[in-house]
Amino acid sequence: MCHYIAGMTDSPFAPDYKSEPYWWLASPRPRLAAVQIPAACDVAIVGSGYTGLAAALELARGGRQVVVFDAEDAGWGCSSRNGGQVSSSIKPSFDKLKATHGADTALRIRREGLNALDWVDDFIRRERIDCDFGRVGRYHAAHHAAAFASLVREVETQPKGVEVDCHVVSPSEQRGELGSDLYHGGVVYRAHASLHPGKFHQGLLDRVLQAGATVIPGCAVTSIVRQADGFQLQCSGGQTQTREVIIATNGYTTGLAPALRRRIIPIGSYIIATELLEESLTRRLIPNNRVISDSRHVIFYFRLSEDRRRVLFGGRVAASETDPKLSARALHRQMIRVFPELATAKISRSWGGFVAYTFDALPHLGRYSDGLHYCMGYCGSGVSLAPYFGTRLAQQIMGKPEGRTALDGLNFATRPFYTGKPWFLPAVIAGYRLRDRLKL
Repeated sequence: MCHYIAGMTDSPFAPDYKSEPYWWLASPRPRLAAVQIPAACDVAIVGSGYTGLAAALELARGGRQVVVFDAEDAGWGCSSRNGGQVSSSIKPSFDKLKATHGADTALRIRREGLNALDWVDDFIRRERIDCDFGRVGRYHAAHHAAAFASLVREVETQPKGVEVDCHVVSPSEQRGELGSDLYHGGVVYRAHASLHPGKFHQGLLDRVLQAGATVIPGCAVTSIVRQADGFQLQCSGGQTQTREVIIATNGYTTGLAPALRRRIIPIGSYIIATELLEESLTRRLIPNNRVISDSRHVIFYFRLSEDRRRVLFGGRVAASETDPKLSARALHRQMIRVFPELATAKISRSWGGFVAYTFDALPHLGRYSDGLHYCMGYCGSGVSLAPYFGTRLAQQIMGKPEGRTALDGLNFATRPFYTGKPWFLPAVIAGYRLRDRLKL
């Protein structure tokens, strides 16, 4: 329990501090029984996060023999490290998409974000996954007055056909949504949701195993070799023959798939969780249990834990990747800027994970050669987009018409000389931070 003592200046870390995700308290990484790698399968999936498991579930229920490989424990990556915020987020605006793809395609792409949010809601209910899912709404806070004016314009000029249910919160009304005076009003997106990422992943995994798919953690795929009748996968624990391969590694894509690695920008995002707090305090800080984001270019996002007893506060606080214990101190300082009442609240958990951005800020799925498929690039909105598009990709492989999406056939672009290591990221982030300070 946090006790507030004026002038307390000791370490920000609680006695039980660990550099691992808070979500692993209630949902530790699963220890699966050891199994032999099958000699052959219909579909091999590389990556056991939301994307890979959703694809595996659809394929296994469709009668395919499926094997899922992961170099780490199942769901060790961002599927158990994200903030649990579930949005309808397709990053580019309608106007930007229209300029590139035309109005009709722009509308269909924007609708995919809405479809994904509704799909994940329906999926969790249909599968009866206990993951603390709730349509709590998201409060998007303006970090200066001009940003608030811009948010109001966006709400007032939503394109027809992709309107979202939202309302503006003026600066004078903000305390009804957020117990902070740092921001200048904002917008509530009523349909957005939250869930427990670890429990959601565990629920997906349980259903994949029940459907008859094989999941092999701690077994890195080291090479994919095309053969006349499919592919041979060489793994750290053996090999298998398969007709189809899905690369579902997102922000953890490696040189195993160099053509995809060149198209993904891995960006570290870091989160802290406080120690247990008085519920009377957390209700003052986030009265309606919303998930919170802000309008900065280098955003902060935060929420309450599922029991409303902790604040979880995330963002990027370093120009390059860093140790979660170092990022924890910087996040703690930023959290206190937002909520001065948490000045003496200790950090119980601190962790990071890699999200995958793309050069056009859109997710991408499809086939880049016969039998070799991919699905990745959710740009920080993977809780809904990853399982949704993973399912759609599996449906495409099985020839089902419902697998079609507005993203099919889009160019998955890269840049000259980019090989997957974002050397330019520190300069880009520094530029965005400068724009945030200058209120641009």
